[in-house]
Amino acid sequence: MIPAHFDYVAPTSIAQAVGVLARADDDAKVLAGGQSLLPVLRMRLADPGLVVDLGRIEELRGIREDGDALVIGATTTHHDVLRDPLVAEHAPLLALAARTVADPQVRHRGTFGGALAHADPAGDLPAPALALDAEFVIDGPSGRRTVAAADFFVDLFSTALGHGELLTEVRVPKWTGWRAHYEKFQRVAQAWSIVGVAAAVRVDGGTVEQARIALTNMGPTPVRATAVERALVGGPATAEAVRAAARHAAEGTSPAADAGADVDYRRHLAEVLTGRAVLAAAGG
Repeated sequence: MIPAHFDYVAPTSIAQAVGVLARADDDAKVLAGGQSLLPVLRMRLADPGLVVDLGRIEELRGIREDGDALVIGATTTHHDVLRDPLVAEHAPLLALAARTVADPQVRHRGTFGGALAHADPAGDLPAPALALDAEFVIDGPSGRRTVAAADFFVDLFSTALGHGELLTEVRVPKWTGWRAHYEKFQRVAQAWSIVGVAAAVRVDGGTVEQARIALTNMGPTPVRATAVERALVGGPATAEAVRAAARHAAEGTSPAADAGADVDYRRHLAEVLTGRAVLAAAGG
């Protein structure tokens, strides 16, 4: 299908983009990499009056260090995230998750911030961002504010972004020395996750000292598996202990039933994949 008519603006600065969005109606859409927006435009599942293209704003791209954090620009591509040496050293979980996103073509066009702002419960980046206590830097008509990952994802395809606001960068604490793994299950290659697990652990002498676990597609937003974390910490990083802790993975979740899986199947997958993810991370 051909998209419906819309106006198009391509600002060259964050301030200009915020000004355009603030003056626009609520049906305006932001175009970053376009991997989520363009398909729904073509199918006319979205009918915006205005599309604001961020592709010409250079300050939204790139990865840099800022003290004890990494700063990732919102329009940095998945490909750049998974190949960046700073990410590999200080936040490897992000690189591992980005590597599983769709296919190379999508990873070269899709953006880190765009995927997070889209807030698809089956998307592979929100759970790692939650597990790593990322902070979302938002620019808007009232200035700049920072929102924790736990507060950014509000509901299905819904975030803390308000009218006229724009996600400009993501700040991720450095988790240097932590081991990580992202495990997902999908029925066919390059498909959305039926369930995914983001795991980061710190192991010392065969004992799990700290653990951060978050789940993909086990609710309308990413979910921290805090019961698993508590069960892991202080215990041995053995297959038996990890699998026992993983039995708590579905606690506090609210998975949906759809064409991909029913609720019980998703709960089962969460337990199995959590065990695999933690074991892979602990042995890395």
